[in-house]
Amino acid sequence: MRLDIELFGATFQNPVLLSSGTCGFGRELADVLDLEVLGGFVTKSVTLEPRAGNPAPRVAEFGAGMLNSVGLANPGLEVVRREKLPWIRDNVRLPRVFVSVAGERVEEYQALVEGLNDADGFLGFELNLSCPNVSVVGGRPFALDPHAVRSVVEACRARTERPLLAKLAPNDPALESTVGIATDAGADGLTLVNTLPGVLLHGDGTPELGAGPGGMSGPALRPTGLLAVSRARRATRLPLVGVGGVSHFLDAVAYARAGASLVQVGTANFADPRAGARIVRDLGRWGTRRGVRSWSDLVAPAPGDHGVRPTTGTRTRMSERT
Repeated sequence: MRLDIELFGATFQNPVLLSSGTCGFGRELADVLDLEVLGGFVTKSVTLEPRAGNPAPRVAEFGAGMLNSVGLANPGLEVVRREKLPWIRDNVRLPRVFVSVAGERVEEYQALVEGLNDADGFLGFELNLSCPNVSVVGGRPFALDPHAVRSVVEACRARTERPLLAKLAPNDPALESTVGIATDAGADGLTLVNTLPGVLLHGDGTPELGAGPGGMSGPALRPTGLLAVSRARRATRLPLVGVGGVSHFLDAVAYARAGASLVQVGTANFADPRAGARIVRDLGRWGTRRGVRSWSDLVAPAPGDHGVRPTTGTRTRMSERT
């Protein structure tokens, strides 16, 4: 089975990426995982200034997943530009890399995109609009405020021709509307979903995480992720990136059937840093045994496509934005 797919004006050698916050900036996994076997990865979210993150403990496991409240800990824009991206440029050849960016105001997203846009080492940006561990719009993530979604995507679109992925929230009751807003504002693709807000308590009622609530991920998130991708597929023709509970090649197949052109592996990386490579291997073997011609044949088409999928995967070609 052919695993390569054309999206965002680039060729992904396979559809398996590592998700933001689970692989650092690539270097952190380079000694235990051959990054070259992946389709790509998304960096840790970058903010303008360095962030120490939330108080410990930041991670707690439960039966079907994990709760985390890292709080976007990262070295900040200048260190990422000066140290992290040059390492990716010099050491990562085949995988496609997206830089995740996050802010507390629209202007911060603008400054991040503008500050990184002419650097080497990455394909595009993933706009983290939905982190449950950093509240920015009246106590809730940007993704749950339609005006904020439009403002951030439009502002970033005006400052780059690189592909933009808008990462949306799993608990958005108006998801189809938000998808439409992000599409109209200039996103090239949508990432669905981020972690789901939750809390774990000790027997005495105190939270297990230092910050109290956190974001839930792992196998328990997969049904929510699949539903979100299915809903988004009916609302847009943009390429979708499915995230949530991907730890087995059949999870990737399920996301494709729901409409995702790419998948991201997240929490599984903590249990097995080679999970992404294993999924790539097993997916290819499964497809060959089943007589599947290509990964693209598994991806549910958008309404009106009638089984014919665009190869560029962009809202408009990048050259048309000049």
